[in-house]
Amino acid sequence: MIDRALNLQNELSYNVDRRGQKMKKLAMILLAASCSAFAETSTDGIFVSGFGTIGAARSDTDKAQFVRSNQAEGVADTAKIGLDSNLGLQASYEFNDVVSVTTQVLTRKSTSPSYTTELTLAFVQVKIDDELNLRVGRMGLPTFLISDYQNVGYANTLMRPPIEMYSQTPMETANGVDFNYQHAFDSWNFTAQGLAGVSRGKLFLPRSGVTEDYRAPTVALALGAQVGSVTLRVSRVEAKLSSDDNVPINDIVTALNSSGFVQLGNDITLITGKKIAFTAVGLTGKWHNIVVQSEYGQRRNKDQSSVPDTDAWYAMVGYRLGNVLPYYSHADFKGAGSSITLSSNFPTSGALSSSVRGVLTSAAQSSDTLGVRWDFARSVALKVQIDRIKPTSKSGSLIYGPAAGLKDTVTVVGATLDFVF
Repeated sequence: MIDRALNLQNELSYNVDRRGQKMKKLAMILLAASCSAFAETSTDGIFVSGFGTIGAARSDTDKAQFVRSNQAEGVADTAKIGLDSNLGLQASYEFNDVVSVTTQVLTRKSTSPSYTTELTLAFVQVKIDDELNLRVGRMGLPTFLISDYQNVGYANTLMRPPIEMYSQTPMETANGVDFNYQHAFDSWNFTAQGLAGVSRGKLFLPRSGVTEDYRAPTVALALGAQVGSVTLRVSRVEAKLSSDDNVPINDIVTALNSSGFVQLGNDITLITGKKIAFTAVGLTGKWHNIVVQSEYGQRRNKDQSSVPDTDAWYAMVGYRLGNVLPYYSHADFKGAGSSITLSSNFPTSGALSSSVRGVLTSAAQSSDTLGVRWDFARSVALKVQIDRIKPTSKSGSLIYGPAAGLKDTVTVVGATLDFVF
């Protein structure tokens, strides 16, 4: 199976033969049904490949922990290897030129303090023609610019996807059906991916330190256009998120009901399912040795819900010097209001007021990132990165912070060894 993400990374930054083969490689990328980035080996129609990251990181504070999206354990002022380290394996089998199956498993630290292994891909693909294929099973959601390979360190310039953007919706996969379509027109290549299914999984709740199970019927559409070394992607994901075991929300709803604010409790609860939409637009490009990547995304409620509306964006620029690529990135996310308006008779002080207003308020932070990537061997890259995190509301994306919120600037230093095989 063709590797979409590895080819894309090579196309943008590291491919030494990048002139006459660009359009041919892009067509292969867009036809790829795989959603990960590895070097492949095959035997009699069986393709096996993998990727991994070995990394260590620490921050300069013990007041809170720095985490990736949806992680239950992060790093403080002691170096740990669990923040960025992972291992992924993928196997595909082609029955013929039309039908194939693919599975992928990923081991990492996510909603548990321990390493866990997840089935991240499991689908049957039917190739309709050279431009269209259909898949049934578990696929990745096309939410972000790099959703196809966000867990593959080697395929990305940055050490990790910007948390400000990618923490807005931690849903990564869905069980259902999708289509992938691509069409070349002169020097332009257009792509479309549509998905309908149900996303299920766990969400870590930093306020209570526990996880909740969620279910979300989901539809998604992503459109892309590429010309030369510039790619533009627009995506839209709509989901009806429900959860029975969100302890903090359920406790608040119980308190509201007993205090006579039944309608507010109905608005806040997630048990009945609330419609949420996420829209993103992203751009990648390369001009001579300059590499750029940028993305903007917003989360909006279509029902009244306790989930705050948010806006986020980031921009990265790098300059390639042979096998070395230094880069800088700035990212920002903040609240964009709430879908719930409190009534005039709702108390302005007290425990219940504080709890309700707390869940309706979004966290917020910005960050500045400076790093360097060194491709010192085939299929292996070393990265060193420094992040300067500036939380402005509710400790930002940091977890286990003080009850009043942490507003001190936090510095995180990390190093990773990314590889594919």
